[in-house]
Amino acid sequence: MRKPEPCTLETPLVRLEPLSADHVVDLEAAARDGELWNLRVTSVPAPGETTTYVAAALKGRDDGHMLPFAVRDRRGGRIIGSTRYHDIVMDVERLEIGYTWYGRSWQRSHVNTSCKLLLLTHAFETLGAALVGWRTDNYNFASQRAIERLGARKDGVLRHHARRRDGTVRDTVMYSLAAGEWPEVKAHLEYLLAKPREE
Repeated sequence: MRKPEPCTLETPLVRLEPLSADHVVDLEAAARDGELWNLRVTSVPAPGETTTYVAAALKGRDDGHMLPFAVRDRRGGRIIGSTRYHDIVMDVERLEIGYTWYGRSWQRSHVNTSCKLLLLTHAFETLGAALVGWRTDNYNFASQRAIERLGARKDGVLRHHARRRDGTVRDTVMYSLAAGEWPEVKAHLEYLLAKPREE
């Protein structure tokens, strides 16, 4: 697997651009769309915490185990959220996709499918990953449905695995997609994006 390096990935509708300190103000505005920091099961930065959030993501990039992106709506030009590769393990050709969030106005739209198609295509076809994983809070049912809709397989649950922002400890639901499964999943994602969306 090639080492993930900062890059721009885009479709006519969305652009994933390398996260930088320049995105702080725009990310704070995106998080205000729905006051996403109030959700118990996500890691969206609260007001005043975005600078620290971005700095931690960039440190993960510099340490070699993360590659963070800002998500931009290409039609309106606004930053609408963030996502990243994380837990990059070169030795076994594995990485995970996570820390994903979008302003409420963009949830249940084409955005998540578009972003995942970009990230998965890059992971499997450019980087040569053998496996891509996801993890989510056991009570984040919307995230679990979104991951399953992509075609990922549920690997299991890590019990008493990580602390939430409110101090409680969550179970973590793990999913994955292997390189051999990618062609069929890619065709499925392209189909989802091509068909008319139900409003």
